[in-house]
Amino acid sequence: MAGLEGMEQPQQRTGTAAVRGAPSVEDDLALRALDLFGNPACEEVRLPSRPESAGTARRMAEFVVARDWGLGHQLAEHTVLLVSELVGNAVRHTGARTFGLRMLRRRGWIRVEVRDPSRGLPCLMPVGELDTSGRGLMLVDQLSQRWGVDLLPCGKTTWFEMRVAEN
Repeated sequence: MAGLEGMEQPQQRTGTAAVRGAPSVEDDLALRALDLFGNPACEEVRLPSRPESAGTARRMAEFVVARDWGLGHQLAEHTVLLVSELVGNAVRHTGARTFGLRMLRRRGWIRVEVRDPSRGLPCLMPVGELDTSGRGLMLVDQLSQRWGVDLLPCGKTTWFEMRVAEN
């Protein structure tokens, strides 16, 4: 994919050994999702294109960013919000049966990708103060350092990248 040459893949750490301390209810739900679908930090996971999959994708993303990668709370919050927006777009606008979620990390960056079989391009639209929808890509544009769409022979990958402060 464009922009992240030399991508490091974290080692797979699913299951209860990945949790430090007693797991919360959210951790337990995330672990169940990781066991069921796989870890998006290790390989693309396929999720059903249903509204409830947004919650599954959010839990997975938060677990990977906060627990697996040990990154900051604000970065985890922003990642979860942006994952929710991209997944929502994939579910709402593509008519697909499934979509893919993949998370990548390299020194100084994380990248999140949502792949679907539609070749319809998302577009950043101006949003009025009273509009009740259409803010998703605006949030992606504001909270990520880079975002874009890679067209594929059978669909597209919509992605965003965020900087990570290395300790």
